[in-house]
Amino acid sequence: MRRIILFAISVMCCLIVSAQQKPMKPRLVVCTDIAPADIEPDDMESMVRLMAYADCFEIEALITTVGWNADPYPTEWKDYLTRVIEAYRKDVPRLMARSGQTSFLPLEQENGRQQMGYWPSADYLSQRAVMGSQNGGIKAVGENNDTPGSNLLIRLADEDDPRPIYVAAWGGANTLAQAIWRVKETRTASELSQFVNRFRIYTITDQDMAYNNRMNRAYSSHMWLRQDFADNLPFIWDEGTWQEQCELGKRHWQQHKDHIQGRGMLGSEYPTYKWGVEGDTPSFLYLMPNGLNDPEDPRQAGWAGYHERGISPDSLTTAWNSWQEPVRSISVGYKQRFYPDELNDFMARMQWAAEGHGNRNAAVVVNGDKGLSPIIIEAQAGRGMRLDASLSTDPDGDALSFLWWQQKEIGDGTLTIEHAEQPETTIYIPSDAHGKEFHIICEVHDKGPFHLVSYRRVIIKVTDRSSVHQFLEK
Repeated sequence: MRRIILFAISVMCCLIVSAQQKPMKPRLVVCTDIAPADIEPDDMESMVRLMAYADCFEIEALITTVGWNADPYPTEWKDYLTRVIEAYRKDVPRLMARSGQTSFLPLEQENGRQQMGYWPSADYLSQRAVMGSQNGGIKAVGENNDTPGSNLLIRLADEDDPRPIYVAAWGGANTLAQAIWRVKETRTASELSQFVNRFRIYTITDQDMAYNNRMNRAYSSHMWLRQDFADNLPFIWDEGTWQEQCELGKRHWQQHKDHIQGRGMLGSEYPTYKWGVEGDTPSFLYLMPNGLNDPEDPRQAGWAGYHERGISPDSLTTAWNSWQEPVRSISVGYKQRFYPDELNDFMARMQWAAEGHGNRNAAVVVNGDKGLSPIIIEAQAGRGMRLDASLSTDPDGDALSFLWWQQKEIGDGTLTIEHAEQPETTIYIPSDAHGKEFHIICEVHDKGPFHLVSYRRVIIKVTDRSSVHQFLEK
């Protein structure tokens, strides 16, 4: 009996350690100008997709706010956000089966840090759905303009949590601007800098205004954020990827009709497009924890394209963007490359929402390293090195196919990749590569339904020092 008890304790300890080793979700805030489908359906579409990925993001706030659709933002439009959350409430028991989750944490624990794979309750999401700035532009920032949304952002930044807070602006972001303004008025310069440093922002074009005022850049609070906080607030201004998301969605609309619309209660809330499909989705695809990119480095190509720091479309401020050539074509090229896998992934999740079963993504293991973060390896110039993903596994037992490729926009030069379609490859480092950095992607597809994809990024830093990793003479 004693042995049985000791074994049970041992198993429990292993389970606890395993749970503790799960990575934390990235923190996400959404500012949405969600609206009726006959006015602008794409926020509704993007919100449905976000709910299908609620196990991947710690959704800290869903803030309804002004945007192109209306300035001021009508209070009653917030009901469309409520409809999506209530649809999620009905589908989440089936979505939970994807990760084997059988219950929710108590609400006070949900309000703490969430691990990857955890599906939050609809009650948690409902309390995070608040109203932000209903009027657009920098003129709506200042005294008497605090909102439940701006107050929530201040509380989030003040939490004892080292993770950055990513703000996805589907509409305007002047709710964030108001939070920053309030802290500027009430705290020291050092405290303000510390506060702003907690945030990252990804704006889908500039929607801090009604559509007919969209070219008046100075009207927007976004310009103030870029000007006054250029050194503290990483700012991505998307003018390119979101348009391609819209166009690719239209071209693949039949797949949306067949595999997304009507699939579960979430699918019943997914409207037919009017202008484009899911134009706001790149703002959280950028943050997608799938092993492809680290959102702290916008140069790392991912499901939201590729970005470089440079002059903004307002010709006055700088930001991470992809609106000018050749960066625009590079970003659009990556969007086109990844889109079929991105859509397949969404369709597979909607099957779970409707049926409670389906395919799941493989776990990519490179050189014995599990997880999602980029693997950093030191290498020596003029030598070869092995990268081995043969220990990668699929939770459904599906066979796997492999592709190793280089993201050539980072680093200087092309690496030779042998056996690029095998689990194990040899990478040869040029002899003149001292001090350079190269990025290699291990892309893995399963052979189950929708051929789901997983990734792992390997960052090779070329030094003069010997490495603990295995090298081969060229």
